[in-house]
Amino acid sequence: MAEIAEDGGGGHGKGGKKRAKKQSTKIDMTPMVDLAFLLLTFFVLTSTFSKPKSMELTFPAPPENIQDQPPIKNGITMLLTKDDRIFYYEGEFRAEADDKGPKTELKELTFSQGEGGLHKYLGEKNKWLHDQVKELDKKLEAKQMADTTYKRLVKQAKADKTTPTFLIKTDDKATYKNVIDLIDELNINIVGKYVVVDIMKSELDMINEKTGG
Repeated sequence: MAEIAEDGGGGHGKGGKKRAKKQSTKIDMTPMVDLAFLLLTFFVLTSTFSKPKSMELTFPAPPENIQDQPPIKNGITMLLTKDDRIFYYEGEFRAEADDKGPKTELKELTFSQGEGGLHKYLGEKNKWLHDQVKELDKKLEAKQMADTTYKRLVKQAKADKTTPTFLIKTDDKATYKNVIDLIDELNINIVGKYVVVDIMKSELDMINEKTGG
């Protein structure tokens, strides 16, 4: 609020001349301070604070007195190493051929979207689940089922025994970015079962043979 203060009563100087009144202005800032605090309170109460971004990972309990990884039925192992390279094998690992099967041979994928890429490989391996989820999506859009029922059925489909379990392993030359990119692709392709586990020495030796390192 502006306030005008008037000085003097207009007395006369010498010669009978009338003296001009002196005026001064003073601004009261109290209402402005109150308004500033009100605006600050409003923005604090209505603002959405940034939430830390996290990614859910599954780590199995470490086995006791077992040097090698126990066999996993319908398992696919992804091995990440330097230069953005991804090696994989399906089924049980065999360092040497035995009566159960031939020696494990590592195959390679890339992070590209085309032929020989991780995205296409996961899509082919998980095609039946894609089709099943699409059918559930259609029923949800047509309001033939409740949202809670949809989520429950998708979760059951992901946990089906026939779906492959993906094991993610890295050596000391792999990057954190590659691990996140791999997990993102698994989630995009609706893979419901994957775990991060330690790499075995025999697997590491096989990677070194492939990369020359």
